[in-house]
Amino acid sequence: MNSHQVKDFARECGADVVGVADLAFLKGIQTEPADLLEGYRRAISLGVRLAEGVLDPIKDRPTSLYQQHYLKANILLDTIAFEVSQYIQARGNKTLPIPASQVLDKENWTSYISHKAVAVAAGIGWQGKSLLVVSPDFGPRIRLVTILTDAALKSDRPLKNKCRRCSFCSEACPVGAIKNVNTISHYSNREEALDFDRCLARVLENSSRPFIESPICGVCIRVCPWGKTRRQKTNGLNHTHQVML
Repeated sequence: MNSHQVKDFARECGADVVGVADLAFLKGIQTEPADLLEGYRRAISLGVRLAEGVLDPIKDRPTSLYQQHYLKANILLDTIAFEVSQYIQARGNKTLPIPASQVLDKENWTSYISHKAVAVAAGIGWQGKSLLVVSPDFGPRIRLVTILTDAALKSDRPLKNKCRRCSFCSEACPVGAIKNVNTISHYSNREEALDFDRCLARVLENSSRPFIESPICGVCIRVCPWGKTRRQKTNGLNHTHQVML
C-alpha cells in the first residue's frame, strides 16, 4: 500500500482534496489528549468541496441553507474518514480517524487536533489571513477531517502562502476580526491574525438566529478570490490579479 493508492481510494469515497503530512512537521502541536500522536507516523488530511450555490448568497451572516450544508459536509467527512481508515487497517496498519467537527474545550474552542494545521502540513493549502486553509483549487470553500496512521506513506510538502496583499476577507469581516496580517507558513498563535473573541462572539450570535444552530459565519469563505470558479476568475482576471500581488 502506498500514498497514491490511499489517495485514489479516498477520492473514490468522495474526497475532493487529499494530502499526507509527516507528523514531524506537527511536533509540539496542541492535542487532546496530549499524547494523541504517539505511535503514529503520518496524518492524512481529507477535504470536501462546499457547494458554490450555498456559499454565494451569504452576505453578512450565514443562511439556513449553509447551516444544513455545513452539517451534511461534516457527516460526509466522517464517513469518508471511516472508509479510508478501514481500507488502511485492512492492509495491516493502525489508524485513528478524528471527528470532523467536535469541540472538546468550549473556553478555548479546541478539539483533538487542528484539522487546519494538519491540512497545511499535508499540502492541501496554505493558512490564510482568516486562519482558514486556502486551497489553490477551491480556496477556503472546503471542510476538513484527519486520519492518523502508523503507515509509512510518502508525505506531501506544504504550499507557499499566496495571500500576499489581498485583503478581501479582512475588509468583508462583519466585526473587523481579521487583522490583515500575512504569514510565510503559519501564525505563531491565532491572535496574531485574528481577534478571536470578536469572531467567536459573532458566530455564537449567529447560532442563536432562526434555523442556525451551529457557530458558523461563512463571510470570509465566500469573498476569498481563491474560492471563485475558473469562469469567475477569468471574468474578473485583472481585478483578482491586482489584489493577489
